[in-house]
Amino acid sequence: MRTLANAALFAVATALAAPLAWAQDASPVGLWKTIDDTSGKPSALIRITENNGELQGKIEKLFRTADEDQSPKCTLCKDARKDQPIVGMTIVSGLKKDGDEYTGGEILDPKNGKVYKSKLAVQEGGKKLEVRGYVGVPMFGRSQVWLRQD
Repeated sequence: MRTLANAALFAVATALAAPLAWAQDASPVGLWKTIDDTSGKPSALIRITENNGELQGKIEKLFRTADEDQSPKCTLCKDARKDQPIVGMTIVSGLKKDGDEYTGGEILDPKNGKVYKSKLAVQEGGKKLEVRGYVGVPMFGRSQVWLRQD
């Protein structure tokens, strides 16, 4: 009887610990769906990769209506991305792990061509990603929640 009780206790402890460990190890690397702040509709798929401890994110797909340009270019960009196709463009770069967040990077908003400082944090065990773009300090910016797709 004691063996059965110990086995049951072990099973419960393992079941409770596994999700906690997974949540702590959740990585932002993967495919994410962005949601438009205004319309609430999906706007893009972003693939985040890691190279030498630094994250970058590229646009893989845009969700566009039939009457919109299906291959838009970043006409408002001010850097080397000016007039380049938005699909395939790196819009997130330079983020490095800093505790529970990734900080020190930049994010481009292809709609207005502006580059903002950026940070992000994995949420809900890796199901969501809070991405913040800001000017100066994080208090002066806006956040989006991206949804994991893979």
